[in-house]
Amino acid sequence: MPSSTSNFKRILRLPRLFFRTPTEAESVHGGPPLEFERPIPQIPWRGMTVVVVLVVIGAALAWEFYCRSIGYGPTLNDNEDLWTITRQRVRPESVVIIGDSRGWFDLDLDELQKGLGIRPVQLAMGGGCGYPVLADLADDKTFHGTIICSFVPRLFFAPPGTPPMERGEKAVRRSHTQTPAQQASQYIAMPLEERVAPRLPPYFGTLDRERRARMIEQCARPGSELQKRIQQIWLPLFTPPPPPSYVPKDVFMAKMKDAIETRFRDTVRAVEKLRARGGKIVFVRLPVSGGLKALEDQTTPRKQTWDPLLQGTRAPGIYFEDFPELASFNCPEWSHLSAGDSVEFSKRLVPHLRAALGM
Repeated sequence: MPSSTSNFKRILRLPRLFFRTPTEAESVHGGPPLEFERPIPQIPWRGMTVVVVLVVIGAALAWEFYCRSIGYGPTLNDNEDLWTITRQRVRPESVVIIGDSRGWFDLDLDELQKGLGIRPVQLAMGGGCGYPVLADLADDKTFHGTIICSFVPRLFFAPPGTPPMERGEKAVRRSHTQTPAQQASQYIAMPLEERVAPRLPPYFGTLDRERRARMIEQCARPGSELQKRIQQIWLPLFTPPPPPSYVPKDVFMAKMKDAIETRFRDTVRAVEKLRARGGKIVFVRLPVSGGLKALEDQTTPRKQTWDPLLQGTRAPGIYFEDFPELASFNCPEWSHLSAGDSVEFSKRLVPHLRAALGM
């Protein structure tokens, strides 16, 4: 009698759908154990592999040439892993830039290093709320350095669940949870990103390994089509959304007011934590121009945003309009300085930073 083991082997060796059909002799009850093999088609696999590789390379080169032809250039992608690598450079006495993309584009690290005697770490982010980063640094008991916070009211007071707030929160979260594989992947990706152009639109700036952003010449050129296109992107982004149809307007406005007041209180607590360890912070309102300036002045007036922020935190602030040497700059696409102007602006900003920080 066949053992249970032999029965088990025969069961395992039964053919599957795409295997060859057993012959009549092989199917006889009590015959020898069945052995089946999946037939491999006689196809020129090596030649097919070469063709596929060549097609992929050709398509990638064609896309790269196309991107270069319309003005794109290679630049790093700003993601949570690149931000985390930069965050890891923060030391107890570092000078750290946080906030939105104006702190990204407008503050030149070389000029700030010359004037302040220490090279800042760039942690500002495009379209991001600076509060999560401020709170993270305030909770970092090893940090007692200096924070330069770029302040755009619409972004800094972004309520929970909105894209600016989530962008800041995701970056901070990744800095606490980044795995060795994620870090290695970022280091592997950077050499390729520095040489390949296809970055998704709107493309008007470049980013290096220190996360220094620079506006490209095409966008800074007066009257360029790219410049006009970027200008029109800002207006809907900075226009307050209407209340949802299912929420009464008065209820919606009350919730928005409560969210802003909560952000004020949380910011005050974060600044007090930082100050208790000997740290410093200065808020900076960087240049804005044209139609975007008119919109920001209307929807987030200084008396309702900037003034209460400084009063509540008792922190120094530098508002570009208060100083003729800072107010004379024009933002080509209304929201950021050109590469050249960012250098000159930073040079002029340094004395005000030193005065505000007591350096």
